[in-house]
Amino acid sequence: MSENTDKYEPVIGLEVHAQLKTKSKAFCSCSTDFSSPPNTNICPVCLGHPGTLPVLNRNLVEYILRMGLAANCTIRERSIFARKNYFYPDLPKGYQISQFDQPVCSSGYVDISGNRIGITRIHMEEDSGKSIHDFASDKSLVDLNRCGVPLIEIVSEPDIRTPQQAYDYLTKLKQLVVYLDICDGNMEEGSLRCDANVSVRLKGSKEFGTKCEVKNLNSFKNVSDALDYEIKRQIELLESGGKVTHHTMTYDAKSKVTSPMRSKEEAHDYRYFPEPDLVNVYVDENWINETRKALPELPEQKAKRFVKMFLIPEYDADVLTQERGIADYFEDVCATVKGNNYKSASNWIMTEVMRILNDEKIPIEKFQISGKNLSSLVNMIAEGKISNNIAKEVFAEMLNHTDAEKQNPETIVREKNLLQVTDSSEIEIIVKKVIEDNPEETKRYKNGEVKLLGFFVGKVMKESKGKANPKAVNELIISNLG
Repeated sequence: MSENTDKYEPVIGLEVHAQLKTKSKAFCSCSTDFSSPPNTNICPVCLGHPGTLPVLNRNLVEYILRMGLAANCTIRERSIFARKNYFYPDLPKGYQISQFDQPVCSSGYVDISGNRIGITRIHMEEDSGKSIHDFASDKSLVDLNRCGVPLIEIVSEPDIRTPQQAYDYLTKLKQLVVYLDICDGNMEEGSLRCDANVSVRLKGSKEFGTKCEVKNLNSFKNVSDALDYEIKRQIELLESGGKVTHHTMTYDAKSKVTSPMRSKEEAHDYRYFPEPDLVNVYVDENWINETRKALPELPEQKAKRFVKMFLIPEYDADVLTQERGIADYFEDVCATVKGNNYKSASNWIMTEVMRILNDEKIPIEKFQISGKNLSSLVNMIAEGKISNNIAKEVFAEMLNHTDAEKQNPETIVREKNLLQVTDSSEIEIIVKKVIEDNPEETKRYKNGEVKLLGFFVGKVMKESKGKANPKAVNELIISNLG
């Protein structure tokens, strides 16, 4: 099949649901707490009991405006809610309050790796409950806590052409919702959920192929892997003379295979009609302007400022601004860095700090070393009090403490007697001893094997337990070897 894949071009569009960080649900005052016991955050309104009336949570509108402006959307002055009708055990009302032909946000875009991905619409809706199938083989449980939790759905144009682009686009959306503080972006917990529409067509063709929607994608990697399989499946089907049929597919992450779940619903299958119990949503120019002014500094803006303010390379700025927490931590470190040693601070965060975050699988907010103490470590290196090697030893010791004073690098260096030796007379004694103890290498060096300088430096640093000033060591070895 591999020889045929180059004949085809994938066409991918993503539908992303972001669960919003409001304290109460979309149309009632029930809590949205994720950790509550099953079926405790419910009331007659979110359960759709007769005679109840929904009331719109203003924060739902505020949050979608933030996302719409960040994604360069046109904001509709007047929008309406609609009922999306379908029957499922975890949907007690028998319909979902959503938006259909008049969403709040439309015609936006985000840029990823030099590609512009259009956004068709961003609309508001409420979440359904959660069905749980893994407690027993013959029964399913339903938890309605999530029912009525506010969501925004971000629907892309079919502008994505590879699974990697889909991955990058999702990464960008997650970055935006977290920076905007409207969603925690946790895909594994369902805060960010994605369905993918994918079709293939012959390269150069203007017509779209028949698309399938792939569901059950709970990680960015699953999205990429599922698209990769589905693209190959459709190509193989076409190459064998078959036709792609319009289906909703489910994805099995263990076998990395998509399989048909049901025939794909169309909009008319949901029998959309205007929600009679909610008034129209009006967003005037004043509200839009106030929201725009209140937007936080977004990743691209922050990266440009880091380059200008801290004189670090663009690459560093891009890495440091991928996550808002890491960007904030970098600024915290830089607040007390002496002598404009911002590049050194950047290096420590991108290597040592991010290594710990990856190894321990923790967010920067749970990293135990404060920005002030990491800054002190950077300053001690810059001032020549400790070498880089000693600094790594100190850093490892800092990780063992949660108390700010005990993790203070100056305290650790003092208690462990790790201050760098800068007294040339003291270093020279060690240099002379190393030269005396290694007559064969001394002879070879004097006969022109200058690469042995590293050998002598290593011996002196070992003898001094890493405390000798490396620059002074180099100079004294060269001087004593003549």
